[in-house]
Amino acid sequence: LSMAKLPGANLEGIDLTKANLTGAYLRKANLRWAKLSGAILAHVSFCQANLSGVNLCGANLQGINLRLANLHNANLSWANLSGARLSGANLTGVDFNGVKLADAYMNGVSLTHVALDGVDLSRAKLNGVTLTNANLAVANLSQAYIRTAHLDQVNLQAANLEGADLLSTDLTRSNLSKANLRTSNLRSANLTEATLNKADLAGANLKTTCLYRAYLWGANLVATIIDGTDFTGANLRGAKDADVPWQNAILDDTTLPNGEVVAGMSVGGRVAA
Repeated sequence: LSMAKLPGANLEGIDLTKANLTGAYLRKANLRWAKLSGAILAHVSFCQANLSGVNLCGANLQGINLRLANLHNANLSWANLSGARLSGANLTGVDFNGVKLADAYMNGVSLTHVALDGVDLSRAKLNGVTLTNANLAVANLSQAYIRTAHLDQVNLQAANLEGADLLSTDLTRSNLSKANLRTSNLRSANLTEATLNKADLAGANLKTTCLYRAYLWGANLVATIIDGTDFTGANLRGAKDADVPWQNAILDDTTLPNGEVVAGMSVGGRVAA
């Protein structure tokens, strides 16, 4: 079935376990409840296809086109979706256990309450995604693009975000304890009441970032870019702050690494009125 042309075909419930459909064209096809575990589906076009309830456990989906596809309640556990295109897809109820999504295109998708802990999302395109209340603990998001995304109340504990681009992303009340954020771009991101205890922010861009009432106990802030960064009410006790230009930050009721509480200091070291 490799390179087969079956646009709009009705294949509901079909058993294609371990089949080779490499390069097949199945745009708008109906594969509801199909069995495709272990199948080779590299570079297949499932654009706008109905794949609700489909079993793709352990399937090879490298470079697959799933734009605008319906994957409601699909089983993608241990599947390889490296380089897959998932923008606009319905991913509600999907099982992502052990899935590989390196280099995947997922701009604008909604993944609220989803479990992606330990998943490889390195270099993935996640601009504008909604991941509210998702579990991304220990996930690999190194060099991922996550601009203007909604990651509020997300669990990113011990996640790898080294070099990730999180420009203007909402991380309100998210858990980033022990996360690797080295050289990441957090410019204009919202980290209000976020937890970053023992997080590694060395070399990160925190220009105009909001860290209002954030917890940064023992965090590594060496060589971070601080410019208009709002640390109002933040707790940085025990943080490593060598070469941090605190005079460029907004500090009000802020607990500094040495335990000193600073009140009313605005950008430039001026005391706020």
